[in-house]
Amino acid sequence: MEYITLANGVKMPLLGYGVYQVDPAECERCVTDAIAVGYRSIDTAQAYGNEAGVGEGIRRSGIPREEIFVTSKVAAEHKSYATAAQSIHQTLTTMGLDYVDIFYHHRMDPNTPLEETMGALAQAVRSGKALYAGLSNYDGPTLEKAAAILDELHVPFVINQNRYSIFDRTIEHNGLKDTAAKLHKGIITFSPLAQGLLTDRYLHGIPADSRVHTDGRFLKEKDITPERLAQISALNDLARQRGQTLAEMALAWLLHHDEVTTVLIGASKTQQILDNIKAVEHTTFTPDELAVIDRISK
Repeated sequence: MEYITLANGVKMPLLGYGVYQVDPAECERCVTDAIAVGYRSIDTAQAYGNEAGVGEGIRRSGIPREEIFVTSKVAAEHKSYATAAQSIHQTLTTMGLDYVDIFYHHRMDPNTPLEETMGALAQAVRSGKALYAGLSNYDGPTLEKAAAILDELHVPFVINQNRYSIFDRTIEHNGLKDTAAKLHKGIITFSPLAQGLLTDRYLHGIPADSRVHTDGRFLKEKDITPERLAQISALNDLARQRGQTLAEMALAWLLHHDEVTTVLIGASKTQQILDNIKAVEHTTFTPDELAVIDRISK
């Protein structure tokens, strides 16, 4: 696994594993397998209900804790000192760990002063339960205000976690990507494969065991239009020309952006974990290839 060094000297791997499985045994197995093949960044959250499996997977891997980047997050409703402290305490207790490397505030909350929310992150860092603060799903203007507050509080804020993929360019339009670069803060992306659309699973329609049928929270049948399927097919043709799978190209496309520090994959099967790591082998694109991707996806 290759690493990138952030402005403050923090080193992070190019690929991380975003754990969302709830079944403890499955979660533990996937985390152990991910670490075994080189993933050194593991992301979870109390809301996922899988911290026990994450913690056990980390211990079973045999890799020293200090060599693994563990990140968690607190939801928008946990914005006070007390609720944020309770959230991180419960997360660490369930995982059986002493600290997380990054503790994110997940989602902007327009009903709460930023000073209060950033103060809660500061408390998590000062308590020693988190080494660094992070922000998740912020836009550019709010990121800049939050970063200024964290600077005043002398809290090491290093990275933003946001959704980003060939099919979801939100951070290119809401100022997040540009502001993160200006402030020399990293970006860690999630949903890089657009809930599986940027893989070969939908090349011939909707498979019976797809998330559309098994978990319709994030991907719905109405989203998979003939136009979308045509885009997937065209992108797959380009990936084959590059000697990659569509998933590998989608991950590599993210990694070619200088602003992107780490890409979180959310694989649910060991083979997907093994396959996705190949993306780091070929992250360069010609101007023509980038233009084709934009033309197809936009």
